[in-house]
Amino acid sequence: MTDQGFPAADIDTSNPHPARMYDFYLGGKDHYEVDRAAASNVVSVFPSIKTCAQVNRLFMHRATRWLAAEAGIRQFLDIGTGIPTEPNLHQIAQDVAPDARIVYADNDPIVLTHARTLLRSTAEGRTAYIHADVREPESILTATELHATLDLNRPVALSLNAVLHFVPDEFKPYDLVAALVDALPSGSYLVLSHCTGDFAPETWEKIADVYRRGGIPAQVRSAGEIARFFDGLELLEPGLEVPHRWKPDPGQPLTDVTDAEASFYTGVARKP
Repeated sequence: MTDQGFPAADIDTSNPHPARMYDFYLGGKDHYEVDRAAASNVVSVFPSIKTCAQVNRLFMHRATRWLAAEAGIRQFLDIGTGIPTEPNLHQIAQDVAPDARIVYADNDPIVLTHARTLLRSTAEGRTAYIHADVREPESILTATELHATLDLNRPVALSLNAVLHFVPDEFKPYDLVAALVDALPSGSYLVLSHCTGDFAPETWEKIADVYRRGGIPAQVRSAGEIARFFDGLELLEPGLEVPHRWKPDPGQPLTDVTDAEASFYTGVARKP
């Protein structure tokens, strides 16, 4: 056990992992040679992948801030957390609302080793971490840490950023998202970002192939396919949009990237 009470991490360094490759794209240091090799193959196919990751990260920042400041959300469930990169979701939410509560969930053991960072909450708020897989929503929804931290009778923002393109259709991703949303009350929100091949289909098929050859399931989707994740929800303005055009801040960096460089769709929707 770690000093946080979590099982000791058993990190597989023989195969790449998407969270560690994403850390590489963001300029982090928590990855291994196998991750760097796979990520470098992606860079060779798509040199803008680092920009793509950065604009997605900035979307997460703005969406979290908007939910805390404008929608009054005080509870967040972030699945597919990834390796902490400051500011992380809880830091943004608690900067607006110090009493905000956040539960993180991820299936990469290296994220487990960073649980201490993820749990640095304000005194007024609270954070928790669940080692779980988005493909097994019941393991998240029944977790003791979830129910000890969040009140599922009150609105929750469910964050699924840059994770569902690692859930191919064979894993029934629409059913997974529906199960998670169904567990939340009216007034909750779904925050979602997803890679797309709409702007460069041949390039993104090559990227997906790099991941699949590394043992990582991957499937990019079109705007219409991504929009289906919001079925039954009220999609907020500006709707399904590339990340750098979702409620951009004045003076925000990377607003001049092309849609092809971003190659993500993002959206935030409210559960009626």
